[in-house]
Formats: sequence, C-alpha cells, structure tokens
Amino acid sequence: MKAEIVQLDDLRDRGAALDRAAAILAEGGLVVFPTETVYGVAANAANEAAVTRLRAVKGRAGEQPFTVHVGKPAQAEPFVDQLTSLGRRLMTKGWPGPLTLVFPIPTPENTAIHARLSAGGREAIFGQQSVGLRCPDEPTAQRVLTFSDAPIIASSANRAGRPPPVDAEMAASEMGDHVDVIIDGGRCQYGRASTVVSVNGRGFHLLREGVWDARTIRRMAALNVLFVCTGNTCRSPMAEGLCRDLLARRMKCRPEELAERGVQVMSCGTGAFDGGPAAENAIMACRARGIDISRHVTRGMTRDLVRSADHIFAMTEGHRRRILEDAPEAAERTRLLHPSGDIHDPVGGALSEYEACLARIEEGLEHELKDIEP
Repeated sequence: MKAEIVQLDDLRDRGAALDRAAAILAEGGLVVFPTETVYGVAANAANEAAVTRLRAVKGRAGEQPFTVHVGKPAQAEPFVDQLTSLGRRLMTKGWPGPLTLVFPIPTPENTAIHARLSAGGREAIFGQQSVGLRCPDEPTAQRVLTFSDAPIIASSANRAGRPPPVDAEMAASEMGDHVDVIIDGGRCQYGRASTVVSVNGRGFHLLREGVWDARTIRRMAALNVLFVCTGNTCRSPMAEGLCRDLLARRMKCRPEELAERGVQVMSCGTGAFDGGPAAENAIMACRARGIDISRHVTRGMTRDLVRSADHIFAMTEGHRRRILEDAPEAAERTRLLHPSGDIHDPVGGALSEYEACLARIEEGLEHELKDIEP
C-alpha cells in the first residue's frame, strides 16, 4: 500500500493535517516527517506492532536502539531519571536544534516513561542502558511530535546503507511502500545529520560531528556566569573577580584555568562603553582580597552575552528588568545577586564604600554559588 503524501504547501489547514498525522502516529502508524537535518521515519514506542514495523522498515536488528524524538525539551525529562547540570545546559542551549544527546540509563525502570513503553519500545530506547534524545528545530516535526502525546522513536527515513533523504521525494522512494503517511515539508534546512554527543556525569564525548562541530559543542557545554550592573566599572567586575576566585578554590585550580575546565565568568553593564578600565577603588578593594581585576575591560550588555549565559546575576531590580526587556526568554536564568535586594553603586565613593559593596557581593555569591554546579 502506497503511503499518503501530505503536501503542506497545498493545504490551507496545515494544523489539521499535522494533527491527523500525529493521531496516526499515536495509533501505531509509521509517519515520515521533515526535520531541519534530514527526513525521519517515526513510530510510537508504546505500540509493540509499530516498533516491529519500524525495525523491519529500517532493517535494524533487535539490539540496535532508536532515538527518542520530542516536540519540546520538557518532553525529554521522563526518559532520564537523573539529569546532570551539564546535560541540562546542553538541552537549554542546543534544543530545539540539530543535536542528539545520549545519556547513560543504568536502571531504565526508574525512568518515568518506562511503564508506558511496550517491551519492544523499552528495548528500542534503553536496550544499551542509555537513551538518545533529539528535539528538532522544525515546526512541522515539533507539532507532530508534541500532539501525538506518545513516546516517539525515529530514525532517518532511508534503508540501511542508503543516504538519508533531504526532501519528501527521496523519502517516498525509500519508504513509500512501507509507511502510512509522508509529510512533505520541502527540502531540509541543513541536509546533513545531527551532531551526536554522549553526556556522562560532568563530561561529554563527541560521538558524531554533524551540523555542529566540536568547538560549538564545547561552547554550549561551558558553564557561563554573567554579572550585570550599569557601567561595568565597579560592582559587576568585582563580582566577576570574586566569583572566579571562589569557583577556582572549589575546583582546585587557578582562576585563569577555569576556561580550560569549562567555566566562563563574565560581566557587563547596561549603560557601559566598551574598552574602559575598572574603577581604581574597585581594583584596590579586590587586591586586598588577593584578587586581581586590574586588566578588566568594560563592555556593554548585548543580547548574545545574555543568551549564552546559564546564570545571570543583576545588581539591582532595575538591572534585572532591563535584562528582561532585551531578552524576555532569559527570565528563568536571571535573578538578583543578593537575596535581600539591591546592591548599590559605590561609584565615586571612598575605598571603604567599595569594600562594603564587595562584602555584600560576597554574601550574595556565597548564597547563590551553592546551587551552581560546574
């Protein structure tokens, strides 16, 4: 039986067509769908017959796993019983996107999803005591995966040894006689495979370089902490220097070695000019603590700085509001440094005022760094 081909460009009600494809997938059908990388073929891992069909179509033996595909990042959590800080960082920065993450799952029965899976689905997902997870950055895939309301496994829509399809015509030539629906979403954005990264504890291993290279993955994996004040001459550079010192002590390394350990600490100002020095009294207050910020160079706050940060600490409520005006998506990552409220600007004040400000910054850091895992 030939698959039904759904050509989205020819439909007025795309949503209804995609929801119908999602329903077919949930009921045990096989659906071919576009992603930003290549076309995939998917099955419901809770349906034993569907898993068996998918294995037959792909020519894949029983011990070979499939990748779980989710429509939004939150749908991945039931498949991982203990998500590390590194894993969460990679999910946050890399999803939706051309990134497949592989996590060790030594006890699959502890995962929230385990009871929903068929026997074949458990083997297809956790058979190697690990799970591969992918959240595509493609609206068609996201809608189908989200609205199917089922644990979905998928692979590229090609026979073993054949190139993965990058458009619906190629997918139909490979899968047209063996699947129920093929969604034609046009040519894939990248036309090459996703990058695959294995995450184990605090480390990671690049299993396959795809759309994103190793350098990009290292940047995503890094812990980025950002401090924000106004001019980036007093409060935020003192906070940056002190944070570097505290994290280096915790990690038993020198502050200048943090970057090699995957930790980046930065500061900026909402009204700062690029290229200026730190205030002299800020330098002196830090020097009394054995911290050198004499080479600090001021920088203005940018959307890219905010987007790349895992933790953003504002000195005042006004700074926090300004950050969220520029980057509303950073709300969950942005908070005041001190739990009791604003840290006021010592600019133009005596050295003692800078020392008092630094002491208040230290109080805030001692409170916040307890919950930050490099």
